[in-house]
Amino acid sequence: MAKIAMLGSGFIGRFYADSLQGQRSRDKIVSIYSRREESAKKFAADYQVPHWTLDMEAAIAHPEVEVVCISLPNNLHESAVLLCCQHKKAVICTKPLGRNAAEAKRILEAVEKAGIFHGYLEDLVYTPKFLKALQSVQEGALGRILWAKSRETHPGPHSEWFWDKEQAGGGCILDLGCHCVEISRSFIGKDIKPVEVMCWADTQVKPIDAEDHAIGLVKYENGAIGQFEVSWTFRGGLDLRDEVMGTEGTIWLNNFLRTGFDMFTTGKGADYVAEKAESNSGWLFPVGDELNELGYNHMFTDMFNALDNGQAPRETFYDGYVVNAILDAAYKSAASKQWEPVQLEIWRGQEGVAKAQTLVDYDDQYYLVKEETTHFGARKLILKDKQSGRIIEQTI
Repeated sequence: MAKIAMLGSGFIGRFYADSLQGQRSRDKIVSIYSRREESAKKFAADYQVPHWTLDMEAAIAHPEVEVVCISLPNNLHESAVLLCCQHKKAVICTKPLGRNAAEAKRILEAVEKAGIFHGYLEDLVYTPKFLKALQSVQEGALGRILWAKSRETHPGPHSEWFWDKEQAGGGCILDLGCHCVEISRSFIGKDIKPVEVMCWADTQVKPIDAEDHAIGLVKYENGAIGQFEVSWTFRGGLDLRDEVMGTEGTIWLNNFLRTGFDMFTTGKGADYVAEKAESNSGWLFPVGDELNELGYNHMFTDMFNALDNGQAPRETFYDGYVVNAILDAAYKSAASKQWEPVQLEIWRGQEGVAKAQTLVDYDDQYYLVKEETTHFGARKLILKDKQSGRIIEQTI
């Protein structure tokens, strides 16, 4: 049984609490910190938490607390982690780790210096569909991964601090792009170095200083491309989709908006449908088990099993730092309109990975470009002469 201090009593803190006290059952929140008294009291009552406080350090230092779960605005992550280091408490932190790579690097170095357990709460790399897809990729079902694309779009976040560039550190790139980058990075290989980013971003709809829509490309050292599409301007709910393309196959994932559960209602008796749903009437797409579909259950199971076994979880603060570094390059590119290098002062993966050989021998004279069967039953070959480079076609 893990005894937990929850820092933050808002939207994500409640999602975390539902999973923490529901999935493994034996884990319990014993202290809740909130910046607002009414929120702290309500959270404590709803989740039967014996201790509530408006003092962050008091929650972390509480003698029963073994693990601290940070579900606070981005600008408070570093100070919360430093207190965990001071009191030698294991810490798990919501995404993004920092508002930028410099902040994330300080956080990473602090926990490693303190020697405490740390886990990066990137729930979307724990969804059941993602985990199954990743297993297939790692077993070679798609061959060499060439391209991984991840999309997260919705009408915008729930709390006011997200819309404040100073508190949040950015707009939809930081809020949603952190998910998408880690999804693509996982499919391509987390030990493959991201080298440069090209990104377009704009503020199209919302009256804010940060971007509300962005599209980016992340180039990896082995030649693979990661792509992210993020928006706070999408109408119609929460759209989570991933695509992976390899030399031997393709995977398409629709994680949330269309899950095979469709319902029509006039709105009579309707209430909550799913996260970011914009309506409770008409054709709706409810989610059968939101905690599971969004990856929270698998994520916390991994975190606490790793803690129990004295191991690192699948996602650590190092992963959060790498994601922040990629997103820093995305922001630079959006401003410069050019490819911008990913600045990684800490890199623990492979170095100097060359782009893979793409030539496939057909015979001593030709490379195979493509083989297909036509609609009239013939077998067609497209070949490239190894000496002249000439492309020829043969029908067998």
